[in-house]
Amino acid sequence: MQLLKYLQAQGLGSRKQCQALIDDDAVRINDTLCNHAQMDIDPKAVSSLYIDDVSLIPVPLPYFYILLNKPADYETSHKPQFYPSVFSLLPEPLRHLDMQAVGRLDADTTGVLILTNDGQFNHRCTSPKHKLPKIYRVSLKHAADEKLCIILKNGVLLHDDNETVTAQAAELIDPHTLQLTITSGKYHQVKRMIAAAGNRVTALHRSAFGLWQTDDLPAGGWRFFQPESGLM
Repeated sequence: MQLLKYLQAQGLGSRKQCQALIDDDAVRINDTLCNHAQMDIDPKAVSSLYIDDVSLIPVPLPYFYILLNKPADYETSHKPQFYPSVFSLLPEPLRHLDMQAVGRLDADTTGVLILTNDGQFNHRCTSPKHKLPKIYRVSLKHAADEKLCIILKNGVLLHDDNETVTAQAAELIDPHTLQLTITSGKYHQVKRMIAAAGNRVTALHRSAFGLWQTDDLPAGGWRFFQPESGLM
């Protein structure tokens, strides 16, 4: 890949802006000054990238996968209405790259969220036929017992829907905390399932998406990952 195209793929600006960086001797890759737009860059061999002596995290190419520990009060949208976008949690210039969230989390829901520019991967993760498990920790308004778990595993009919939805697994951690595993991804599904079973959700955290977890990340933290080990 030519240097000019590589810098554009890193989200560093337009062709003209990236050319200016090159002309200004502002680009160093793997501790080597890179000042020729046509020089060949192997993205997989890039271990360090500096622009004007500022270290940037090289974005894997052609596809990248980001694991984000979403905090509350962020919208899973490029055009948020009421809260900041989850994409604003990423550093410059990464936040400006073309990417989508794999599924959505409500503004008040926290936990595992995947961002990527790989449309096929996104489809595999969200397609109902793949039944990728998602595990949630659900805080309940009313104290519950094993009856709630049985109802959820047997299936509930969601309001304004004509299809019964079942939980793959449901286990009470304590009377007000439920661990719930689902394999589909309907709109507000967990909240609607709990409501259909006669309770209410007061807080919701996605602790796992497939095999991916964010236990090693603080709220708002993120990291690149490779997806091979997470699809089930």
